[in-house]
Amino acid sequence: MTAIMGIMLENRIEESLKFQEILTECGCNIRTRIGLHPIGEYKCINNGIILLEVVNNVNTIYDILSKHWQVQIMRF
Repeated sequence: MTAIMGIMLENRIEESLKFQEILTECGCNIRTRIGLHPIGEYKCINNGIILLEVVNNVNTIYDILSKHWQVQIMRF
């Protein structure tokens, strides 16, 4: 099963290390990762959305991520 997950990070600077640790643990099941964050006139804004293309263990990865962040999922 393949899924696209959207994860909202509300405090990118403080949450990025924990998020990266989880992605490293699940890395063999993640085909694509895209980070989107708004920018202000002169600086980055501290929230953002990460899009993941997950190819295996979708439910497990969803369960892990949703303990810490808001996750939306589309399975196909």
